[in-house]
Amino acid sequence: MTARTPSTPPPAEGISRVAEDFLKAIWSATEWGGAPITGKALAERFGTTAANVSDTIRRLTAQGLVSHEPYKPVRLTTAGERHAVAMVRKHRLIESFLVRTLGYSWEEVHDEAENLEHAVSETMIERIDALLGHPDRDPHGDPIPAADGTSPHPEHAVNLTDASPGSYEVTRISDDDPAILRLLAGHGLRPGSMITVGTRDASSSSIPLEYNDGGLASLPSDAAAALWLVGRG
Repeated sequence: MTARTPSTPPPAEGISRVAEDFLKAIWSATEWGGAPITGKALAERFGTTAANVSDTIRRLTAQGLVSHEPYKPVRLTTAGERHAVAMVRKHRLIESFLVRTLGYSWEEVHDEAENLEHAVSETMIERIDALLGHPDRDPHGDPIPAADGTSPHPEHAVNLTDASPGSYEVTRISDDDPAILRLLAGHGLRPGSMITVGTRDASSSSIPLEYNDGGLASLPSDAAAALWLVGRG
């Protein structure tokens, strides 16, 4: 599955860091099949008030970057989506650079990239991309949008919590919680890991796995929800 948006992002003039964060959060909410985000969820996501969210949405609407009706989710316009994808590209290339070049661990890079993505120039991003050999996934397995806006996603990816028993490859691990990343790394679970999902016990919320060279794990539901898989027969 390949998502595509027009290749040229809108001018950044007048778009604040907060606004850029909002655009990225609105886009990311649906990237892996989630529901469009609401104003209430945005307030929870950024730890702010509903009034502040409403003010930001009004500004983004006036700039032609989002559309919003009362009591309905917030949606990006074409221009807003272009800008959001450009920010996601910056974020994921910076994460890749920090891990592969500066030796950061994968649970450290999200917050660093959140800060750097607002300051780095397009020229630097393109040079990072070239230096790394034009990677298509970041350290957590999230697709890195290309400069033309295309964002290749694996076909038929499924969250571990919804996976039937069988053989899978880990394609993506959410970076929302550093503690979960450390837990999964301790089990040797990374994008590209091959695992077998076992039959879960109806009385337990944990999911049994066999992975790598026969190791066993029983992941709690919050850790399992961080893993996205593609079937391998």
